[in-house]
Amino acid sequence: MDMQNRVVIGPSGTTAEDVVAVARGLARVELSGEALAALAAARRIVDDLAAAPDPVYGVSTGFGALAVRHIPAGLRVQLQRNIVRSHAAGMGPRVEREVVRALMFLRLKTLASGRTGVRPEVARAMADLLNARITPVVHEYGSLGCSGDLAPLSHCALALMGEGEAEGPDGRVRPVAELLAEHGLAPVELREKEGLALLNGTDGMLGMLVMACDDLARLFTCADITAALTLEALLGTDRVLAPELHAVRPHPGQAASAANMLKVLAGSGLTGHHQDDAPRVQDAYSVRCAPQVAGAGRDTLAHARTVAERELAAAVDNPVVLPEAGRVESNGNFHGAPVAYVLDFLAIAAADLASIAERRTDRLLDRNRSHGLPPFLAGDAGVDSGLMIAQYTQAALVSEMKRLAVPASVDSIPSSAMQEDHVSMGWSAARKLRTAVDGLTRVVAVELCAAARAVELRAADGLTPSPAASAVVAAAREAGVRGPGEDRYLAPELAAAEAFVRTGGLVAAAEAVTGPLA
Repeated sequence: MDMQNRVVIGPSGTTAEDVVAVARGLARVELSGEALAALAAARRIVDDLAAAPDPVYGVSTGFGALAVRHIPAGLRVQLQRNIVRSHAAGMGPRVEREVVRALMFLRLKTLASGRTGVRPEVARAMADLLNARITPVVHEYGSLGCSGDLAPLSHCALALMGEGEAEGPDGRVRPVAELLAEHGLAPVELREKEGLALLNGTDGMLGMLVMACDDLARLFTCADITAALTLEALLGTDRVLAPELHAVRPHPGQAASAANMLKVLAGSGLTGHHQDDAPRVQDAYSVRCAPQVAGAGRDTLAHARTVAERELAAAVDNPVVLPEAGRVESNGNFHGAPVAYVLDFLAIAAADLASIAERRTDRLLDRNRSHGLPPFLAGDAGVDSGLMIAQYTQAALVSEMKRLAVPASVDSIPSSAMQEDHVSMGWSAARKLRTAVDGLTRVVAVELCAAARAVELRAADGLTPSPAASAVVAAAREAGVRGPGEDRYLAPELAAAEAFVRTGGLVAAAEAVTGPLA
């Protein structure tokens, strides 16, 4: 991507940064000269096979369980049109615009590889839709993750044909034909193999994986910051964060989380009081083991990113064109298992991180375990309830996240008359991970509210928070996360904390003092 918010797609794949730029940043998309040449070369192979008398799957046959039928040349345009229409069978709510844009961009990435056999004008039409900010309506249900995300991709292919509905740049949903006409775009008539090439891919689940990785990278850092603030507020010890202790168990994620917490705690006058009036030999697990839990999540994220990088370099289609051999071959690369597994794994990591954050919050609110903080961090406990019910909300979120951590990828329901008798459920894994990421954002936000309030109460008692903690609390207050006081309507404060976490404000406030955090 260059400085003009433009992404150029070549034949060798793309990057996670480019996916995020197109999906969320609405970056423009262009096909490189090499990609156009690869597209044209692969299409010549398909045209030659289409003209040959022998049937070739996806070129001159039916699909799936109907692949045994040879389709005469006069019916092949109808065949490609029909497969898109029949596979556009999604139901339920619309999925988010960023998901559809990521899905389209990643399908375009595979088209540009020169291994699908579509004409260059089909790829250009996909780029034109993205650049016009026309987002086809894609529904929640319809994908089994094998052969790829068929129904979601079919709704996008339908838009290329000028059919179905889409959201325009103004956010209104209208017939695709109207939107194409307004932007001077023409519908595409699909030819041999092109309908199938637009449908067979793991692009939806991969797009959601890439964006979840982007979100979780920020959330792991946010959780390190809030854990450090909680440790301070509970007058815990930072000695457990010493690098030499974490070197004894050399997991890189654990070391990174411990280092983050140490940076946030540097210069604190609150740490080390665990041997004061009510001596503690050691802090509770939710405080002492914060780097181990967040670190395990970080290492899971690193593995997920490795899988995503491999998929981003892949050309997922069936059948696939092998230009070097001059042939088209059926294969099973569309199966979503590699992506589905890590989507499920990330949901487990997110649930556990949320669980330990909720336990820290509960400890801050409980006067029997908070080492001198008022009950529920209330201004006038008994008259005020403080953050009591904010923790209830947090607990409800954690409970839901535990349910969302049940793997989708262990399920399989056969389809296509038992031709597709083992499927990945990767789309379902991706959809529940998106919900889990939202839940984790809110759980961290509640811990931030509690920890910031507790740090302020300690400061009022004459103790000195770390410079980073003070900066975070001040920035949170500026963002609308208020301090201790009388009972008041909490929902706006929690929403402000959520936005502060989601948009990167929390990390920015800490890094203004600590420098870059992992």
